[in-house]
Amino acid sequence: MRIQSVCILGGTGFIGRQIANRLANTKIKIKVLTRHRERNRHLLPIPNLELIEANIHDPQTLREHFDGVDAVINLVAILNEEKKPGRRFEDVHVHLVEQIIAACRDSGVKRLLHMSSLGADTEGPSRYQQTKGEGERLALAANGDDLAVTVFRPSVVFGPADSFLNVFAGMLKIAPVMPLPTPQAQFQPVYVDDVAAAFEKALEDRETFGRAYDLGGPNTYTLETLVRYVAELLGVKRFIAGLPDGLSKLQGRILQHFPGKPYTYDNYLSAQIDNVCEHNGLLDLGIEPTALEAIAPGYLGGQRSRDRYDEWRRNAGR
Repeated sequence: MRIQSVCILGGTGFIGRQIANRLANTKIKIKVLTRHRERNRHLLPIPNLELIEANIHDPQTLREHFDGVDAVINLVAILNEEKKPGRRFEDVHVHLVEQIIAACRDSGVKRLLHMSSLGADTEGPSRYQQTKGEGERLALAANGDDLAVTVFRPSVVFGPADSFLNVFAGMLKIAPVMPLPTPQAQFQPVYVDDVAAAFEKALEDRETFGRAYDLGGPNTYTLETLVRYVAELLGVKRFIAGLPDGLSKLQGRILQHFPGKPYTYDNYLSAQIDNVCEHNGLLDLGIEPTALEAIAPGYLGGQRSRDRYDEWRRNAGR
């Protein structure tokens, strides 16, 4: 299958930017739909990229912007929901997927790459996992002669602008004590460029049609191990208190009412299922998984190096 143009939904996010940068090295024309064009003008220098302000929850808008493109990449997801239209799990993970599939067929799009998540399951313990599972089911069920679909199921994704390790780094910098819920939850962090490479490789590969790929790094870690590693990279000594199950659950019920929802009961429920691959799909795609230890020091340990340099300058009287 020859792909000459792609429309990316969620293209302004962490993974979307990496995919766009990879595709920019090809001759593929990239169309990125966003709610706020002015906030994402930093994407404009990417070659062959058109940034368009649009409401992706409007079916007619999707049909208009899908018209004439060869492939659609759907990366849209939310970790926590809000009680307003377009910000609920069902709206984003299920109804939007239905609208995307319908718009692809109405506009003649032949290729759909859909981002699910490791642990997505219609019978999963959390609403996040259940709705992601339903969206994944809908996407794979749409695979056929008129629309070739591939699904990716990454574990937590890390990289310089991630919202995983960087979140813990921010907390560790200001909090002398960190009460950590579900400390023994298992994760298999995957590097953002490996995820982007998977999308790029699968785009024109017929062998990937109708398949779902779990994506993970080469190693698994407990949440507590990851947080302690971040503290080590930052060069800070903190008391990290792993919470038992009852207190983890209570923390979720309390913090979900805080601004920004730093942790929710639904997050707690998601952590009851280990976030690890049964089989790492990166290997099937010919991608060698990148180790966390090869990348994280470059964007977390860098702050430690700058702090040491500033201290040296002060001691030197400069």
